[in-house]
Amino acid sequence: MRGKIMSSLLASAFVALLGVNAAIAAEDHKAEALKQAVEAVESGKKGDAAGIGEHATAAKTHAEAADKEKTTAHLKEAIKSLNSAIEQSKSGKADVASKAAAEAVTHLMEE
Repeated sequence: MRGKIMSSLLASAFVALLGVNAAIAAEDHKAEALKQAVEAVESGKKGDAAGIGEHATAAKTHAEAADKEKTTAHLKEAIKSLNSAIEQSKSGKADVASKAAAEAVTHLMEE
């Protein structure tokens, strides 16, 4: 009987730790997504469309990872904005891409 109780307690603790680790991982990804989105905006201030695309792509990767861990409306909107920033940067439209990256920053900060 004690063995079953101990096994159940250990299993419960393990599951709880996994949940905590997933939440921490989501926060880490969100923080990195925000950092990269801010860098995309900074590239936009310099008129660097390629830099916007590079940072927006990195931000999107982290935002998608955070979204897989914990889906929220703001993460979904941030990903949409980052997709727009990436597409606009490919067209060389640094000003429009920068605005889209700034929208992503706003959504990521709302989290």
